[in-house]
Amino acid sequence: MRRSLLLLSVLSLLLVLGACASEPAKTTEPAATDTAAAPDASADPLTGTWKGDWGPTAEHRNPVELELKWDGTALTGTVNPGPNAVMLTKASFNKDTGMVAMEADAKGHGGEAVHYTIEGKVEGTTMTGSWNHGDKKGDFKIMKG
Repeated sequence: MRRSLLLLSVLSLLLVLGACASEPAKTTEPAATDTAAAPDASADPLTGTWKGDWGPTAEHRNPVELELKWDGTALTGTVNPGPNAVMLTKASFNKDTGMVAMEADAKGHGGEAVHYTIEGKVEGTTMTGSWNHGDKKGDFKIMKG
């Protein structure tokens, strides 16, 4: 009888310990998803800093930096941000063709007004095209980054 009582006590203890050690049943729930999708980089190919050069010949180049902002409709920006920054006065972008048109007014070395006309094409993170002012014509190549 003692042996049966001891065996019953040990089995009861093992049953209680086993129940305490087991994990609750797991339910499978779908993972929570973030309602705001990550922005598609190709949705805004222009916004950011573009650096490169422009000039009338391969030997005569001038460094240039553009800070652009495109909201899906309007293109705005600054040429050479800093103390001598020049704001774009007109700018447009055709996402279907990648074509960009920009204009800016600045002061020349003698203080005269200089009107710049810039036309280019965006291909990935590179923009190339023409950069003209007055009777001077040249090309440019800038990279986003």
